[in-house]
Amino acid sequence: MGKKSLTKEIIEWILCFIIAIVIALLVRYYIGTPTVVKNVSMNPTLVENERLWLNRFSKTTKQKLERGDIVTFEAPSTIEVRSHDIDLSNPVAKYERKVEGAFNKFTYYVLEINKTSYIKRVIGLPGEQVQIEEGNVYIDGKKLEEKYLPEGLVTDMRSGLFNDFKVPEGTYFLLGDNRPESTDSRFFGCIPYEKIESVVAFRFWPFNLFGKVR
Repeated sequence: MGKKSLTKEIIEWILCFIIAIVIALLVRYYIGTPTVVKNVSMNPTLVENERLWLNRFSKTTKQKLERGDIVTFEAPSTIEVRSHDIDLSNPVAKYERKVEGAFNKFTYYVLEINKTSYIKRVIGLPGEQVQIEEGNVYIDGKKLEEKYLPEGLVTDMRSGLFNDFKVPEGTYFLLGDNRPESTDSRFFGCIPYEKIESVVAFRFWPFNLFGKVR
């Protein structure tokens, strides 16, 4: 093999490698990606170290979320809003971190380096009135039946402050199934649709629990 042929082959392999990386990143960002459960906020529905496949195509095509969907989203910059900062007329989570520069935006939003994401369940939809009282969630004055919760588990506000408000348009009220241990919309408010990253499609590990998560 001549020197030119070897150089050409090396360049072709490099180009193939670059193309493969680009395709993988496009699939990850626009279609779907695997993830590992890393906290206890969705117990017992999801437990630590389980593997999930996240559907990002629904977000790419701007499909509406449904009550009961389990979603991942970018963590708000303020995790627990203080009483003097709360505004129940606009109960939306605060996102104040600024990512500037093309490279920083690429590493943060595409590679998700130094980005924190949460996983919770969709409870309140845009335009609905949400109330939490007597251990239950009420939507537009009607008690929400939550069959995915363990029997006897109650939903209280703990130190959360977001209660009895209307979910703003373009946002969702999200709760973890492990209500006593979950930091969720009770503490930081409703999550804007653009901050939601994906919908949990199915669990693929452990194999005995393979299938759709409900």
